[in-house]
Amino acid sequence: MSAAPPPALDVLCPMHLRLGPRGHILHAGPTLRRLHGAPLEGTRFLEAFEPLRPRALGGMEDLRAHAGARLRFRLRSGPRTVLTGVLAPEADGGALVNLGFGIGVVDAVRDHALTTADFAPTDLAVEMLFLVEAKSTAMEALRQTSLRFNGARVAAEAQALTDPVTGLRNRRALELALGHTIAGGQEFALMHLDLDRFKQVNDSHGHAAGDTVLVTLARRMTEELRDDDTVARVGGDEFVLMFDRLCDPGRLAEIAQRLIARLEEPVPWQGTECRVSASLGITISTDYARPDAAGLVADADHALYAAKRGGRGRFIFHRDLAPPPHGP
Repeated sequence: MSAAPPPALDVLCPMHLRLGPRGHILHAGPTLRRLHGAPLEGTRFLEAFEPLRPRALGGMEDLRAHAGARLRFRLRSGPRTVLTGVLAPEADGGALVNLGFGIGVVDAVRDHALTTADFAPTDLAVEMLFLVEAKSTAMEALRQTSLRFNGARVAAEAQALTDPVTGLRNRRALELALGHTIAGGQEFALMHLDLDRFKQVNDSHGHAAGDTVLVTLARRMTEELRDDDTVARVGGDEFVLMFDRLCDPGRLAEIAQRLIARLEEPVPWQGTECRVSASLGITISTDYARPDAAGLVADADHALYAAKRGGRGRFIFHRDLAPPPHGP
């Protein structure tokens, strides 16, 4: 296989990679080279791109085993942009990987100063960028299109269950999800998460900075969770995370530690950095003889404030505060 692919591939797929049998990058599309900021050729793919889903990718054998599946990676340098992709194996043991930004295209354009020249001519992301920057008339047209395809009732219900700032589910959506899960007899765990020092961001930089922090951290939380998990904003800087069929304390502790670390990463804002941390309280449905939504949420809240009293930037299981509670 030649290390120099046809020039047409750079035009049609400017975010592609050609990998050799040992996982080294033989060629990178022009947009990926711009994102990375340094030559990629000769670098091992998994040294430049951190696997997010699935996480356990050790080399070419693992990568080729996921051919055709939807993959997620994050740049290990720079703004650590998250990318989605698909891999196609090649006969010599190498692979062709094509990557894209997915719903993070707006942030990627901002973080890397991308232009329409960095996208394939047929890439719908270009149209998305124009829509994002459009004024109220274009947004109204987009809303009308959504109503025509999905129906006014569906759109209204979705809006009623969505937090307008972060796009996460709101308190009402969480209540419905909890009720459905409990009624179905499914095991689950809850994390009540509160941002530490968020008020200082609003006081020092204004509410626009605060909203930027909320949107950024909401996206980070979503990236760290599985597709079936639920993230809801239930207050100004409070969130509840529900993990369906996950009750193992060890795994929950790992997720909590990972969330705390991600949320402590600074958020850029107009030439400065906004920094917050997070405290978490955790409850597990299997600790209860008859789990009920109000009880688990209240106990997660109790554990959260115990974590804050213990020094913030930490998590506590409610089961560690007192003997496991039991229903009537």
